[in-house]
Amino acid sequence: MVTTQSTDGSEIAYERHGDGQPLIFLHGGMAPRQYWNPVLPHFEEYAAVIPQRPGFGTCLDDLETTSADDVLNRETQYVRTLVDLVDGEPILFGHSFGALTAVESATDAAVGAVIAYEPAVLPDDYRTRADLADRMAALVEDGERQEAVKRYVEQVLHPHGIDDLDAWLAEWPVWPDCVELAEEVVRMNRAVEQYQLPETLDVTAPVLVMTGTDGPDFLRESARGVHEALPHSRLVEFDGVSHGGPGEAPGRIASEIDAFLRE
Repeated sequence: MVTTQSTDGSEIAYERHGDGQPLIFLHGGMAPRQYWNPVLPHFEEYAAVIPQRPGFGTCLDDLETTSADDVLNRETQYVRTLVDLVDGEPILFGHSFGALTAVESATDAAVGAVIAYEPAVLPDDYRTRADLADRMAALVEDGERQEAVKRYVEQVLHPHGIDDLDAWLAEWPVWPDCVELAEEVVRMNRAVEQYQLPETLDVTAPVLVMTGTDGPDFLRESARGVHEALPHSRLVEFDGVSHGGPGEAPGRIASEIDAFLRE
């Protein structure tokens, strides 16, 4: 892990693997950076940069008082600082909240391309009635951290249901880490619930927006909305893939990304 400081004194921590054009991986709000482990072997020709995002192990004195309004700004500033630290124009690859962060960061950062798998954006009609953050926060306050994070899993990762969720979670390697991130996931959900997609996203770099047919319908709708708001983008939908696409089907997704970047 490389640790350095930005010009404002905040801590920037990241892993770097390999050589080549930097490819910055931005995980979502429900997973630690280890989420990318199944993906990395498919991108060995790049210098993989995996940051320790704010609130996921980095030291932030004001983390507990960071408002939902400030969460996305905090994230994008962190990414823009990281972009300045690496050589050349990196590629941003984000999943879920990391995808939203990647797109928003690219409005004011010199990047070669953006890859966004199901950006965490809510359609207007869905956003007005979204209450996941409140439901999770109430459970965390009652000491039910696992139950709080399970609400997220049920709504976002397995919206169509699963036979034995507890058994699935017991076999999920990152589950204990996810439970530890409960408060941060609540903050991010509040930020998502407040975020309104603008009519136009001022991103000059080419963007690949991806979604899967087995994830939440509202995220598929939002992926199309993000695609339409971008001036230079391509939308790809993967049949039979859920919201956890990059970790679930890394080979299929890497193949599409490779074709996109080679163009």
